[in-house]
Amino acid sequence: MSTTIDDKVVAGAKSTNEVKEDPIVVLTKRVDSLYHFRDHYFESHSIENAINKKVDIEKEMKDTIAKFDEYKGYEIDGSRAMYYYLKGKAFNVVDRFIPQAEELLSKAVKLEPKLVDAWNELGECYWKKDDVKQAKNCFIGALPHGRNKTSLRNLSMVLRQEPAESHRQKIENIRQGVEYAKEAVALDTIDGQSWTILGNAYLSSFFTISQNPVTLRLCMSAYTQAEKDVVANSKPYLFFNKATALKYQEEYKLALEAFERARSLDPTWDVPRQKWEELLKYLKDVQNLIASKGRLKTKRLYQMIQSLDKKYMGPYKNGSYTSGNKSIKLELVPLKDLKEGLNIEQVIFGKVVCWIQTTDAVPFTFCMVDKDSTCLAVTVYNLAEGRGVTVGDSVAIPEPFLTRQKFTYSGNEFDFKSIRVETPIVLVLNGKKLGRDQQASAKLSSYKRTD
Repeated sequence: MSTTIDDKVVAGAKSTNEVKEDPIVVLTKRVDSLYHFRDHYFESHSIENAINKKVDIEKEMKDTIAKFDEYKGYEIDGSRAMYYYLKGKAFNVVDRFIPQAEELLSKAVKLEPKLVDAWNELGECYWKKDDVKQAKNCFIGALPHGRNKTSLRNLSMVLRQEPAESHRQKIENIRQGVEYAKEAVALDTIDGQSWTILGNAYLSSFFTISQNPVTLRLCMSAYTQAEKDVVANSKPYLFFNKATALKYQEEYKLALEAFERARSLDPTWDVPRQKWEELLKYLKDVQNLIASKGRLKTKRLYQMIQSLDKKYMGPYKNGSYTSGNKSIKLELVPLKDLKEGLNIEQVIFGKVVCWIQTTDAVPFTFCMVDKDSTCLAVTVYNLAEGRGVTVGDSVAIPEPFLTRQKFTYSGNEFDFKSIRVETPIVLVLNGKKLGRDQQASAKLSSYKRTD
């Protein structure tokens, strides 16, 4: 948030008619110009220049700091707090922590405790320093002097990263973070950065509190709003987090495109490239293993199919099962007869022919064949660490949800079907229903960011 001062003073005039602009006005404009250069970089540079963005911003920062030297000594009069704030903000334009920024901004808030913008800049400075506690104190300290979107959205971000004494406290922090982010958006409904942080808050809530589809839809809606803002639309973190949500939804093409957008906006950030490569490899592996039926030899595959025995369907073998007080009918159907979406009152049964090894454990993926030799992939979410299936296991899945991936991306043709299983406790493995000890919540990987 930038501060503009419109006052003008007579300073060092050779005549009473010579009027010079107040140095604070000059410096404010210069710092605003610096931030505009950073936030609107791709309006004057092509995406191919992204590799140079950080260096270009550093150069603009140094040029801006040099401007302050022209007014050296000005900070001794009544505008010292603003002078220190503006110079500290200029240093704070880069992603990395700069000690001079902390020193200058600390002076500013000591001289003028009601200077909200200085509190927010100091909080972001501590955030870059990995001092979460001090960052939180700064954002909280700013709010009594005026509810503002910057303090609120930054508090949302800090609360999600703050170490919690218990899981209950972690949940409370995330819930409070959602509320702060919502309030920030309400104060300025066109600010894309606030929408981005609200989306991140919903994403954290989805993975930590409850995997409610409504929460994920709210998350995606917030990201969509954020993309409408030219400033937010140039931030790689927006697209990285969006890609994470899309991947979980198995919207794989859109996820790949979002990871690619993130890496193109910041080629120096390796994580989006790694995740993009991992997802592309995962999709290739799934398709190849389905087509080759786990690369099993014909004789081994035949023996496995012949050994399929309905007794290993456990509670699903008699054509129905009980859920609570309700009895649900189940008809055993071949994999080839499944329809896209939820297959109500149906059950599938087959043998595990392989599982897909990946650096990302979510979802746990394996391939299964039924008595007709049809092969499909199965993606299992919320599976406890270290749990899974092995080749040769018999698996029964009630009311399977079938998806089809059919798209072209980066010269690759994808066309395969898979079953999505939200919780492992519905699976029957070798005649036994999996217990709740097999279930764990999915975890959201977090990466250090400054916006």
